[in-house]
Amino acid sequence: MNFFAPIGRVFLRFLAAVGRVVLFVWACFNGFFRPPFYTKQLLRQLIEIGYYSLPVVGLTALFTGAVLALQSYSGFSRFNAESSIAIVVVLSITRELGPVMAGLMVAGRIGASYAAEIGTMRVTEQIDALTTLSTDPHKYLVLPRLLAGLLMLPCLVLIADIIGVFGGYLVSIHVLDFAPGPYLKSTFDFLETKDVVSGLIKASAFGFIITLMGCYHGFHSRGGAQGVGAATTHAVVSASILILLANYFLTAVLFAK
Repeated sequence: MNFFAPIGRVFLRFLAAVGRVVLFVWACFNGFFRPPFYTKQLLRQLIEIGYYSLPVVGLTALFTGAVLALQSYSGFSRFNAESSIAIVVVLSITRELGPVMAGLMVAGRIGASYAAEIGTMRVTEQIDALTTLSTDPHKYLVLPRLLAGLLMLPCLVLIADIIGVFGGYLVSIHVLDFAPGPYLKSTFDFLETKDVVSGLIKASAFGFIITLMGCYHGFHSRGGAQGVGAATTHAVVSASILILLANYFLTAVLFAK
């Protein structure tokens, strides 16, 4: 039985961590419909996630679409299937690469920022000061960030889809010598509403995961500057892993046979 004891301890620690996260989310949304409402905080986080993350997400999407077109051409040219490049680019970007790449980029930027900001407030006792002033720190600090992640990441992904498909179009037309008309016709003929909507659903889930991990690890950081650094690392790593896991399960549900 000693062989199973470490496995049991790891499993129990995992369940305890999941329970702490669930209770943290419950504490944040418990007073959602009760005043006060911190609208100014929500608007600030909408701008922080949406506007300031747009350059890095746009550049990532542009070059992802361009590289995807080049790689598709090098593979499909072996089977004389170059006409399928437009289809592969638009479906790959809208279904998978747009949401996942945008989520990972935002996780590196916003997840780390939230963990560092809230972690610094924790170790300098600013969160305790909010509680002393009868202000719920979960509702004031965390809830606006969670809502901003839910709302803004789909907007970022929609823009990333357009930019990514445009990057593939530029490479296909100006590098691979495709005709613009047939390429655009293939793009619009095979693109369905479900492809775009599925990516936006994934984006909402990814936005919630990113902001939750950043706020959770920052809120529970301990040990001064070293603890804030560890919380920042844990926030980015856990958000990235959960994005990839959630992407698989959402794909299995949204595109089930």
